[in-house]
Amino acid sequence: MKLGYKKIVVKVGSNVITQANGLPDESRINHLVNQLAEVKQQGIEVILVSSGAVASGRSLIKVSEKQDAVTTRQLLAAIGQVKLINTYSNFFAEHHIKCAQVLVTKEDFRDRAHYLNMKNCMQILLQNEVIPVVNENDVVSVTELMFTDNDELAGLIASMLNADALIILSNVNGIYNGDPKLATSEVIEEIKGSVTNLASFIQTGKSSFGRGGMITKTTMAQKVAKLGIAVHIANGTKDNVLTSLLNEDLVHTRFVPEKIKSGKKKWIAHSETAATGIVKLNDGAKMVLTSGKATSLLPIGIIEIQSDFLKGDIIKIIDENNQLIGLGIAEYGSDKAKERIGQKKQKALVHYDYFYSAI
Repeated sequence: MKLGYKKIVVKVGSNVITQANGLPDESRINHLVNQLAEVKQQGIEVILVSSGAVASGRSLIKVSEKQDAVTTRQLLAAIGQVKLINTYSNFFAEHHIKCAQVLVTKEDFRDRAHYLNMKNCMQILLQNEVIPVVNENDVVSVTELMFTDNDELAGLIASMLNADALIILSNVNGIYNGDPKLATSEVIEEIKGSVTNLASFIQTGKSSFGRGGMITKTTMAQKVAKLGIAVHIANGTKDNVLTSLLNEDLVHTRFVPEKIKSGKKKWIAHSETAATGIVKLNDGAKMVLTSGKATSLLPIGIIEIQSDFLKGDIIKIIDENNQLIGLGIAEYGSDKAKERIGQKKQKALVHYDYFYSAI
């Protein structure tokens, strides 16, 4: 494979493996598994993040229209997840490959111990030549506990396992420079850094079966690329999409990775929802902290502690306009931080090694 990746996370959207009637597209799943098997046989470690449990459930049971949306989703996901993993298991078995089901919730990523347990589980599966098939646990993940969609989950998994690349398979060829329906629009094949004007020409519509649109995909892709992981968005409904992509023979969008960040920083980057404290900085401290140089957050630059935290907590760091600057792990609690606001020659509140810049 020309791209030379050693470990990849492949995310398959429900719009790729669901037919127009809302039922699973088993021939597409089979074709995808054949490609994943071929990739694995090249010595590349593969983690699959797959949607499709609700669609699988829809093929097995008729739901009363009296049921509300949340309980319907729970019912279909609980029944459908069994069918989905069995479908994958049977297709992988034809290649003498074992797969494992890994169901996760957002909570699993907020707690560092949970996070490391999950990481260890995935690593032992990979060491034993097993392909993890990861999905959100829709049975218990409702409302605020839900990921934005499985793109967000796939980004977290890629960061956690230090993957070389995250490949997102959707039902479009990539990010376009205009309305994809117009013949004049073309796929943007390479995106570097935090390009903010992408949202202006990305279609905000979502697929019939998925939760996530292209804007959430690009936001997540830029974040993951910033952590040093290449992100590819390609059309999963095309034949041989994975093998073509890895052989650099496919028109799609690639987000160019920046310098690789440490494992701890990768965890911090995705921990905004777990942050307890909020610390406001003056513009001078913001400039120093986001300069790209190895700089820690010192109390002299702090204007205000907006909410309390303990030593070891994840804290949000905001500027004078309440915009997020970054996230970090507090070296001491908010009580000590309040005493030291604006003071020189004090111990750093956030050490550089434990600071992630969101800018």
